[in-house]
Amino acid sequence: MYLASTGAVAQGDPAAKAPEQSEVRRGRVAGPVLALGAVSLVTDISSEMVTAVLPLYFVLQLGLSPLQFGFLDGLYNGVTALVRLAGGYAADRGGRHKLVAGGGYALSALSRLGLLLAGGATAGIGAALAADRVGKGVRTAPRDALISLSSPPDALGHAFGVHRAMDTTGALLGPLAAFALLWATADAYDAVFVVSFCFGLLGVLMLMAFVPSQPLQHTGAPARSVAKPPGKALDLLRVPAFRRVLGAAALLGAATIGDAFLYLLLQRRLDFAVSWFPLLPLGAAAVYLLLAIPAGRIADRTGRRVPFLAGHAALLGGYVLLLAPTDGWPLLIGVLLLLGVFYAATDGVLMALVTPVVAPERRASGMAVLQTGQALARLVAAAGFGAAWTLWGVGPALTCACVALGAALAGAAVLLPRTERQT
Repeated sequence: MYLASTGAVAQGDPAAKAPEQSEVRRGRVAGPVLALGAVSLVTDISSEMVTAVLPLYFVLQLGLSPLQFGFLDGLYNGVTALVRLAGGYAADRGGRHKLVAGGGYALSALSRLGLLLAGGATAGIGAALAADRVGKGVRTAPRDALISLSSPPDALGHAFGVHRAMDTTGALLGPLAAFALLWATADAYDAVFVVSFCFGLLGVLMLMAFVPSQPLQHTGAPARSVAKPPGKALDLLRVPAFRRVLGAAALLGAATIGDAFLYLLLQRRLDFAVSWFPLLPLGAAAVYLLLAIPAGRIADRTGRRVPFLAGHAALLGGYVLLLAPTDGWPLLIGVLLLLGVFYAATDGVLMALVTPVVAPERRASGMAVLQTGQALARLVAAAGFGAAWTLWGVGPALTCACVALGAALAGAAVLLPRTERQT
């Protein structure tokens, strides 16, 4: 456990330790975690207002093929690779987690103005989306490092679960806001972009006002400053336990097709009106919201390896369901339910899983390397599935995805360390 030194704790005063132990037993979440959750909530409202309609816009309005859409979808997720590493290293260098995260949030907010100024031009929209992805890549690792540094090691799953639940609340409200705006303004996308920018700016202001500049340990004392530089982020690949977690996450990521493909497949199978398409993410987000905190608590009690693998097994179930002759409401509810379970059991749990194998002074760098590996792997998965769909059709492409994810699950079960220990 990484505790900031105070006089009473250093001298072993039991009275000084009692509040900390009581706090952990009651399952409280640190103030900075709640503040970061609130920032993520309003930022996700901003981002999901825009992204909820993009698959529909690209495929049905611009007429892109599944291969082209798969490349773009993977590119916007993979473009963050280098900036994740740079953001993680910059955050660790001098403990500037809040400053680096704030820059990423600000860039994402400004990208909404880019969408407004693009005027419908594909190149301009692409540039604005790339700026949003860069902002997300810069802020994610420093933000998650702040969460881990502000939480006790035996409650990391709970802390990340609370944050992800708040984050997902924004993801739930964003498409609803976009749907309501488009309905009220007769499809005026400019109104969506303006409101999205306002929410993004609010997130930046909340970060500046309520998140402390120095990460707080769960004792409530500021973390000690790092005396030595964090070193190169890729030096973490020399740590066997970290290497195993990274390998497992990348292997599973390479077999995980994007959510947008699942939503497009649902729309294709069920043939509902395209005006309802932006509401599809709400089902998965609602399940994620309900299960994120329980999944984090279970991971803290039973170990984080099993829930992480179980979440990918749920995703595999969603793929199989899309291949099955199921139709109507059972198909819709089943796929969205399994997708929500997947995110609840994997997103925050993966960050809690890697935290014990990365020292505090390298925490943001370690998370950046892990997130980069996963993003690049999902770039391969998105492009590969799009190519398979274009060349062979939906059925063979989904069959290949099922086989790939099943094989990846077996490989990850071997790779993931069975014990969680600090290096």
